[in-house]
Amino acid sequence: MEPNDRIPNRLINYDYSSNGLYFVTICTQKREQYLSEIRYENDKNVGADIIRPIVTLTQIGKIVNFSINDMKNHYDDISVIKYCIMPDHIHLIVEIKNENDALNGGRMISAPTLSTVIGSLKRFVSKKCGFSIWQKSFHDHIIRSEAELREIWQYIDNNPINWANDIYDQNSWR
Repeated sequence: MEPNDRIPNRLINYDYSSNGLYFVTICTQKREQYLSEIRYENDKNVGADIIRPIVTLTQIGKIVNFSINDMKNHYDDISVIKYCIMPDHIHLIVEIKNENDALNGGRMISAPTLSTVIGSLKRFVSKKCGFSIWQKSFHDHIIRSEAELREIWQYIDNNPINWANDIYDQNSWR
């Protein structure tokens, strides 16, 4: 392999338009904190000194939030069932549920792939911002079980807390 050759991020011969759940992480260029700010405050309403994170979206973060929620208006078979916008990355659980997949015994020619959907999100946000904010590509993981889904769901929920404790590790749910 040549020094500038990139290692493929996707599984070879896997159909990324297949029905299923996908855990996706997209990072900003140089991990710049364009998307949100996280501050912490004590929550005395629960009867104890519990520190909880407050995630405040920046203007760019609001564009990302809009884009994530607007996906359903552009892709009938795509749903984002969970997401978190962190200062320098986003996590999503994307569901592809192509009704025609099962009926036709395979992928429709026009079925969007995970890469198509994520690429559209990244292009839309960059166009609205006036510059490219994203690193090349994205990280994905095919969710294969209910247990994995629960672990990833909890990881996304805890991401702002982990940010405060400086224990960020995008693979810590494994």
